[in-house]
Formats: sequence, C-alpha cells, structure tokens
Amino acid sequence: MKRTFLLLLLAICAGNLAAQTATDSIPKLDPKIKAALNAADQTAYQAAIRYSDLEMAKTKLYDLMIRNPENPRYMEALGNIYFDNSQFASAALVSLDLLQGNSKNVVALEIAAYSLEQLGALDRALPHFESLYLLTGDNFSLYKSAFLQYNLKRYEEAMNSVNMLVKNSKADEKIGFPKSQTETQEVSMKAAALNLKGLIYLDQNSKVEAKTAFNEAIALDANFVQAKDNLMKTN
Repeated sequence: MKRTFLLLLLAICAGNLAAQTATDSIPKLDPKIKAALNAADQTAYQAAIRYSDLEMAKTKLYDLMIRNPENPRYMEALGNIYFDNSQFASAALVSLDLLQGNSKNVVALEIAAYSLEQLGALDRALPHFESLYLLTGDNFSLYKSAFLQYNLKRYEEAMNSVNMLVKNSKADEKIGFPKSQTETQEVSMKAAALNLKGLIYLDQNSKVEAKTAFNEAIALDANFVQAKDNLMKTN
C-alpha cells in the first residue's frame, strides 16, 4: 500500500505538465467532424457499459476526454469506473486532475476522498471530506471528517466535528457499523457521533467522559454493539 501511494504521489507531480502538453498538441477539428466522432464514441461507450466491457468503455472515455477537455463529465465517468473496480490509485489521479480545474466538483471530491482513504492516505483524504461537507452539508461527510481527524490524532478538530454532528444530525439519518464478521447494523448518526466522542475521550484517557458518551450512544440505540464493546473499555 505504501508503494502504491508513493507511485501515486510521483504521478501527481508529473501529471499536470504532461496533461497540459498533451492538450496543447491536439489539432482543432471541424465542429461537424468533432460532433460526429463524439456521437460515435458515446454510442460505443454506452454499448460497452451495457455489455460490461470496461476496457472498451475506458478507451472511449479517453477518446472523449482528449477531444473535449472542457467537458468534465467524461473524466467523472472514468473516475467512477476506476473507483467501482477498486483501482483506487487511478481513481484518485483522475479526481485530483478534475479538482485542478474545479475545486468544487462534488463528484471529484467524493472520488478523491474515498480513493485516498482506501489507499491509506488519510491526511490527504481528510481535506476532501471537509470540502464535501462545506459544499453539501452532508452529515456523513462530516462524520468521515471526524473519524479521520480522530485517526490522525487531531483530537480538538475531531471533537468539534463530533459536537456539530450531535447538534445537527437528523433523527432519520443512519450509518452502518459492523456487528460481527458477517453482519452489519444501522444506528442513528447521533449515536455514531456519541460513540466516536467516547473514543476520542478514551484515547486521551478521560474514562469518565468516555463512559458518559458511550452510555448516551446506547441510550439512543440500545443494540449498538460497538458502543457496548467500547463501554467495557472504560471499566
């Protein structure tokens, strides 16, 4: 995983100049010819997706991207294909290039955040989750931000995020947690936030405060397995 991320960083450093050089060297096409080529490639791409021929789909997206550098939707589709097939380094590179052009591209932010997290680059994933929350107000992005802040031992930031979640989470918002090796359970976002609050306190050896937070989480979701397990660590 470390080698993969090192290669990713090297690719990021080299990528912008190479992409700019390649774009500058593309000859201008007659608009009618360009429209006809675009239509043919889009039809081929849709057929490739229908028949699960992902290599052909990616090839057609590359053709469309090169011919239409001003249109981000082809890169977004390519990034999604890479991400959906667990090619996280490629997905991250595509999304980071998209963000160079538009730092508020929500699709690119999502791909970048989750891809970098999967690669173990938590410090690089975190700003993208934070940006997602600021742009969309999505509490799951705020929870992911808090969780990464906690893992990076940025406890003050994590606690601020958790307190925002406790205050602003809606009653119908749910989040999945592993219940066992084969089962998951859904708990309320507020209970999840309180459980994370307890973990932050526990990491700082504040067991009384941690116990209170875990008990509050369990009071909201009586069957919250992780909160019950964490509560036992406060004894």
